[in-house]
Amino acid sequence: MPRSTEIVGEKTNSTGLIIHRIIAYVVLVLLVVVSLFPFYLLIINATRGRSQAGIRWYPDHFLATNFKNLFSGSTAVAYGSVWRSLANSLFISACASLLSVYFSALTAYATHVYQFKLRKFADMFILIVMMVPTQASAIGFYQFMNKLGWTDTYIPLIIPAVAAPATYYMKQYMASALPLEIVEAARIDGCGEFKTFNKIVTPILKPAFAVQIIFTFVTNWNNYFMPRLILTSKSKYTIPLVLNAMRYAGPQEKDVGMFSLYIVLAILPVVIVYLCLSKFIIRGVALGSVKG
Repeated sequence: MPRSTEIVGEKTNSTGLIIHRIIAYVVLVLLVVVSLFPFYLLIINATRGRSQAGIRWYPDHFLATNFKNLFSGSTAVAYGSVWRSLANSLFISACASLLSVYFSALTAYATHVYQFKLRKFADMFILIVMMVPTQASAIGFYQFMNKLGWTDTYIPLIIPAVAAPATYYMKQYMASALPLEIVEAARIDGCGEFKTFNKIVTPILKPAFAVQIIFTFVTNWNNYFMPRLILTSKSKYTIPLVLNAMRYAGPQEKDVGMFSLYIVLAILPVVIVYLCLSKFIIRGVALGSVKG
């Protein structure tokens, strides 16, 4: 084959690669625009006035007014305190996430390291629990909490996280990232089981912890069903309960700008949690690729 023909072929291949790359970038940019467009409209709506209707494509000058109305005493009387609802959701989500992740990892550690007869049954039982929806046991759970006197408290929204079904994911991660030789070496050195888990296993599981904390935090942050079932005092309302009260307010009380502003404020903690924990996820992916 002549040298000129090879050069033409190389130029054709490079041109085709450039075209494919441009198409890929255009598609990715379009997907990003489509994904972020609802958030853009939400921020624009947060600057709207109370009497403005329809869709607006540019911001208005009512943002300060909406802030003032959102944190006013009349809003707290009608829907519950906005600051208090943010603090309630943050407290419940943080406590439930930490309990869920720690005890799920502890259970996964037991089923991964120890050899016992009911090991397979325990794994199967955990999978079955994952498939049962929360609504299926809601009535019995409420009656049980009512007998204990725990209704209108945060205990039923936090303590059950100890038995969260995140154990299966933790065990799958341990199977790929936790060599049993490390545990055996710690035992030979005289390290106790809890100390081995807390000092040796936990640092290895940081990427899995980060993923599960994000998922569990978002789930509890957006949880409407159980808080609506358990909580009755407005001072203990979480963000979904306050948003629901604002959404179904009468035409005289409904304020689209204030409602959109509250949604923006409710999204910010989730974004912050993800940004703080994303580095551990990236580190875990990079470590897994190196091991592979």
